[in-house]
Amino acid sequence: MRLFDRRQFLHLARGAAALTGLSVIARAQSYPTRPVHIIAGFPAGGPIDLGARIASEMLSERFAQNFLVENHPGAAGNLAVEVVMRLPADGYTLLAVGPPAAINATLYQNLEFNFLKDLAPVAGVYSVPYVMEVTPSLPTRTVKEFIAYAKTNPGKINFSSSGNGSGQHIASEMFRVMTGVDIVHVPYRGTPDALIDLMAGRVQMMIDPISSSIEHIRAGKLRALAVASLTRSEALPELPTVDEFVPGFEMTAWYGVCAPNKTPADIVNRLNEEINVGLGKIAMKKRIADLGAVSLIGPPAEFGKRIAKDTEKWGEVIRAAHITAT
Repeated sequence: MRLFDRRQFLHLARGAAALTGLSVIARAQSYPTRPVHIIAGFPAGGPIDLGARIASEMLSERFAQNFLVENHPGAAGNLAVEVVMRLPADGYTLLAVGPPAAINATLYQNLEFNFLKDLAPVAGVYSVPYVMEVTPSLPTRTVKEFIAYAKTNPGKINFSSSGNGSGQHIASEMFRVMTGVDIVHVPYRGTPDALIDLMAGRVQMMIDPISSSIEHIRAGKLRALAVASLTRSEALPELPTVDEFVPGFEMTAWYGVCAPNKTPADIVNRLNEEINVGLGKIAMKKRIADLGAVSLIGPPAEFGKRIAKDTEKWGEVIRAAHITAT
């Protein structure tokens, strides 16, 4: 009787496991049954918003369902994280992420969340180097000339950013520390406003992701001095790297999608698979290349490692430069 009971138990257990597996597959295949919202913590027109819209376009096409971008700017992107954390972890609310996700972990001391623990990486969309650019009226055409000009005009060059603690802010502060120049930070409420004043000459310099600035550079509205990657950019091949003048200087941004960490793994994996398929299409590869960027095709864990690595890296920069959130 015991043998029969044990065999019966194993048979039932195998059946239950099979049903569980089938229910997971069914859930992943039926998802999504209604529109999905991608929350972006910065204004429309900026690099994080752009990454979110590329992701929403691919996912809307792949799933034949609306993936809608919502902009919730505030507190250097922290407001958007809080919005996402308050909503159900069911795959219907995602978060667009970029460098601020790695920066804010050190910059802000009293966050109500731990980004690396409370958010699950879904997929990267693209990575792009920053570019050092100046207003055309500034009499400098190389990084070397800029450093010399800044040192003979201490405190007279203003650099713009999309806000305190943004990637642009951290990159320029790193440049200031590594070169010893005295330049002044002017934060804006988003990248578009910062670029408008840079083109108008109200500020003189910015280190910005190429994807935000490349059309302005091509149109001659901004003068690019160098790219902040360790190798030259295929999109702007005539430009040297900042590293050629300031050894070790490197700033590359990444953009992608995360979800609350309790979002079902089957949904996270399905989203990752569909984003990867979309990124692999020739038209999307060209679109991303035109931005001076490269696609980030890979599993969620790989994107998570990138976020964790930069969290440590930018934490060191913030502490070394004594950068604060105010």
